[in-house]
This record gives sequence, structure tokens and C-alpha cells, in this order.
Amino acid sequence: MRTLAIGDIHGCYHALTTLEASAGFQPDDHIITLGDYIHRGPDSRSAVEWLIDRQGKGNLTALRANHECVFQAAIGSELGRETWLGFGGTQMLASCKVQSIDLIPTEHRAFLQSGLKDVYENDTLFCVHANTREASALKDQTEHMLFWKKFVDVTPHHRGKTMVCGHTPQRSGYPKNIVHAICIDTAAGRKGWLTCLDLDSRCCWHANEAGKTRSFSLDFVDEAARRNQQRQSLKDSENARLSLI
Repeated sequence: MRTLAIGDIHGCYHALTTLEASAGFQPDDHIITLGDYIHRGPDSRSAVEWLIDRQGKGNLTALRANHECVFQAAIGSELGRETWLGFGGTQMLASCKVQSIDLIPTEHRAFLQSGLKDVYENDTLFCVHANTREASALKDQTEHMLFWKKFVDVTPHHRGKTMVCGHTPQRSGYPKNIVHAICIDTAAGRKGWLTCLDLDSRCCWHANEAGKTRSFSLDFVDEAARRNQQRQSLKDSENARLSLI
């Protein structure tokens, strides 16, 4: 059995099913999805249906994210609905072929309201959507940290476990690994890649809405980033030397 984490889906159902085929998802794989299942992409409805089906088979842990929070707020508030429409709700209504959030399938609304968890944790790592405060227990994290805080100035959590998260699109097109934290949002909803990371082997798979795929080791990305940093350091040193001539 593999433990696989999937980054921000954002309605990119074709990318999701392409990723499923490329990574060869098996019935006994434990899949952890990091939230932001809806909005932006063309098919939020099918993405949510895929998640509901997988969760019903007992091998999916679906986390909550900021886009789900906005959806939840829209269920019970007219003001929340106005915010939601501008946050991606219009695309979601089009995907569901309805005119109102109240007409979105009941099963979908129930999943997005009460079928999600805030945190996944095992012996060596934990998964959240956005970020955590290093000094606070996972159960004491604020909603701002868990769902909205960007992947910047990330310090090691006090429990010493690696954090795996999404939320902050990586411009490089590859996951960002800073040893104690790994961000796997690679901008699927912005014409980028949807990432799946094997949390044990560190193998990664990518797929996009155009049906393209690629796979690589997270260690390869780390080495490439290290070499780029070395090249930039040498370039900066040379520029500094030339400025003194």
C-alpha cells in the first residue's frame, strides 16, 4: 500500500484522472488530498464526484482548504454567496449546470461541508492545506494558518515532523522541498500541473488538463534546485567582483 498526497485540484478533473492513470492508483493506496477541490478549473462537479467515490471506498483522506471554507460560508450567508461567486463560485455553478448554490447536488454539498478533515498525521509527517505555526499543536492551529497562510518563512514544527502542504503555487512548476516542509501545489488551476507525491518513496507524478504527464523523484528536484542556487551564487560573486574593477 502506498500513501499518496495530491495537491490543489481546483476542478481539473481531466488532470486528476490522467494522474490516476499515470501513477497507477491501486484500490489499497491511501490517498490524501490537500484541499481546494473546486473553482477555477472546468469541472468541479466531476472532481467532487471522484472524491466522494474514493472516500466511500474507505481509502481517501480529504482535507479542507480555503476554497472549501468560502463555499461553506456561502451555504448560510447571502454576503458569503456574493464573495463565493467572485471566488470561483461562478465556474462551479457552470460545472454543475445550475443557477444557485442551493441546487448543487446534496451529496456534493454534504461532502464539502462535513466530509473533510483539517489535518492528516502519521509517525513521520503531517499534511495540511496551507501552513502551521511551529510552536502550536496541530489541534490548536488557527484557520488562518491551516487554510490561508502562504508557504513563506516556514520554520520546522516543534514536533519535528515534515509538513506536506499545498495552497502556494510554485512558479518553477515543481514541488518545493525545504527538508522540514514540502509544498506540492504546482498550479493545476492556473494551467500548470497537478502533483501526486508518494510520501514514502518520494516519487512524483504530474498531469495537466491537456493530458500531458511526467514523473520524477523529489530528490531530482532537490538536486536541480541546489545546482541552480550554486550557479546563481557564482554569478552574484562574479558580478560583485566586476563591480570592484
